[in-house]
Amino acid sequence: MRIGVTLPIGGPEANPTNLSRIGKKAEAFGFHSLWTYDRLLYAVEPRNPYGGKTPWPELFKHTADPLDTLTFIAAQTEKIALGTSVLNAPFYNPVLLARRLTTIDVLSNGRLKIGLGLGWSEDEYTAVGVPMKQRGRRMDEFLTLLKAIWTENPVSFDGDFYQLPSSLFLLKPVQKPHPPIYLGTFNARGLKRAATLADGWNPSGIGLEQIRTMGDQMRSFAAEAGREPSELAIVLRTSIQLSNTPGSENRRLLRGTEEQVQADLRALAEAGVDEIISGIGILGTTDGLTVDEYVDRMEQISQLL
Repeated sequence: MRIGVTLPIGGPEANPTNLSRIGKKAEAFGFHSLWTYDRLLYAVEPRNPYGGKTPWPELFKHTADPLDTLTFIAAQTEKIALGTSVLNAPFYNPVLLARRLTTIDVLSNGRLKIGLGLGWSEDEYTAVGVPMKQRGRRMDEFLTLLKAIWTENPVSFDGDFYQLPSSLFLLKPVQKPHPPIYLGTFNARGLKRAATLADGWNPSGIGLEQIRTMGDQMRSFAAEAGREPSELAIVLRTSIQLSNTPGSENRRLLRGTEEQVQADLRALAEAGVDEIISGIGILGTTDGLTVDEYVDRMEQISQLL
């Protein structure tokens, strides 16, 4: 089981010094990957809820760009994979995004992983001038064009949402045919899209039975499309919390002693999960962690590697 950790790009303490230290320590501890998220704004009167009394709103008011941050960390590390979990794909032009992602993959010598999603904030859609309607169809075109730019020459595209005149793109990703693409989704249509147009699924915060059921559904869609189901990966974003005290029978997944968490990891692997992205905590808010505490928690989780 591969284990990665999140990079805390939100909040006032997400500064160059702290991000650099955390990125270097994650690599030194032996983690497989580092992941950023994508949050554009914090609406004063949001049309979608931000999670009530959770600390996330504070972070959304102060969030760095996920791709620029990965580029910054790529320059200071050598081996650790660098991922997005997830980019809100409709907020980007696929031609421009293809160039940015290609550049990160080239500059990092092939370490990029790409989680893409559809987003949920109506306010963010308004800010980027993209309608929320038909966003699934928009994603289908987005993925098709993105992969064409990475694998073909010349490339042309004439869709309902995106157009590209016949063009040459000689700069290609290091990874062939392209960096892996995982889709963050929780419905059948999204799972079918992951099975037919992507390299796997990037769920967040769901339980073992859901992973089993939805993973089987994705693999079934892949088989129907003539793809090899075993080639599709599941990259689960969750949180590992180790304790010296055994958790109860009703404990949450990946919470408990090292032995309990190792048993959970084996069960997840049997369900088809290839990689865990563990959240570490909130950096720098009133109820959050100092950078020393963040690093200490990463070191504790690295005992599982």
